[in-house]
Amino acid sequence: MPGDWTDARARAALRDMFDAAVASADPRTAIAAHLPARPKGRCIVVGAGKASAAMATGLDAAWPDVDLCGVVVTRYGYAMPAGRIEIIEAAHPVPDRNSEIAACRMLRAVEGLSADDLVIALVSGGGSALMAAPAGAMTLADKQAVNAALLASGATIGEMNVVRKRLSAIKGGRLAQAAAPARIVTLVVSDIPGDDPAAIASGPTLPDLSTKADALEIVALYALDLPPAARAVLEFGEDAPKPAVFEADVRMIASPSLALRAAADSARAAGLTPLVLGDAIEGEAREAGNVMAGVARSIAAHGLPVDAPSVLLSGGETTVSIGRGPAGRGGRNTEFLLGLAVALNGAPAIWAIAGDTDGIDGTEDAAGAIIAPDTLRRARHAKCDARQFLAAHDSYTFFDSIGDLVRTGPTLTNVNDIRAILIGARDRD
Repeated sequence: MPGDWTDARARAALRDMFDAAVASADPRTAIAAHLPARPKGRCIVVGAGKASAAMATGLDAAWPDVDLCGVVVTRYGYAMPAGRIEIIEAAHPVPDRNSEIAACRMLRAVEGLSADDLVIALVSGGGSALMAAPAGAMTLADKQAVNAALLASGATIGEMNVVRKRLSAIKGGRLAQAAAPARIVTLVVSDIPGDDPAAIASGPTLPDLSTKADALEIVALYALDLPPAARAVLEFGEDAPKPAVFEADVRMIASPSLALRAAADSARAAGLTPLVLGDAIEGEAREAGNVMAGVARSIAAHGLPVDAPSVLLSGGETTVSIGRGPAGRGGRNTEFLLGLAVALNGAPAIWAIAGDTDGIDGTEDAAGAIIAPDTLRRARHAKCDARQFLAAHDSYTFFDSIGDLVRTGPTLTNVNDIRAILIGARDRD
């Protein structure tokens, strides 16, 4: 019956929604429709991000008759054959030596081009860490220290990228500046709330609208302890290219909003009414879980803002502020779900899934997890106190202990997080 939402049915519907969102963002099939006119001269392909290797594979297959070559960097485990385009693997979320090598190789690849040549930049989430070209007197170790400090600070991805742009020799439009006078087309798989292309991978081919004052304000706001060389670049380094320097041709081939539409279609097919709350949800992960629990309870109790059976869909990127104390294992999606489970406290007929569409939540081997009405009860049987695990930022261990992690492996795309909360029945009491 339509209203008979068993645990198995709810879990299957949620996983179908998540998988539909990921499939909609596969760059190998999406890229061909967004390619520009073929160049008179050469085509140089550069790029960085978790989806960049898959984008390169699609591009190489779509243009077999074009003189093209290039180099693209992706995360370890995300490489795949891309024909004439070399794929380098590097570390994420903190850059390593390969990140620096890749950035230098890209800058060399676009040297000496003419106006007849075309540069196609394949940009997706994760690119900031994957291409690291330290500015000024900074070293790779300085870049690593800055990235680690930013990741632990609770800063939003947009704030992180404002700082990263000013500390880089390739980000914030500097790659485009190096490629002049060649034409540049940037193909983007967005993982940024609101799909601002200048914020994805710190905008290597796009003008930088931020200022030195913006970067220094963020450093002060989060009390970031920066290496001396990094602080010197922030205070005295050259500005990145501004909008008057060059025009940007940007084409979005996959985005969180399109992924949410695919998840909504899957929900309707399962007999649920989808309510899309937006693709730009930010803030502390556990607090977002608490807020979403309130909305789910309202649906179950009052049929507001939508009647059950329904599903709340949202995207974006929450944060986890670790502070200076010890922390366990987990990412923003499992922390969101643990916060949601604690707030729901076993409320009947409510299930949820949350996961990163790249297949990796934080630095772990799971995309996310699923919660059910019996999550806390099963955890107690496993001698796991949900509140203690939440306080310790140990959400991965919590869900692993009860078998509710969602493991997809690398998906070869990245359109940020997808969260779905299924309310299976209205409480008619």
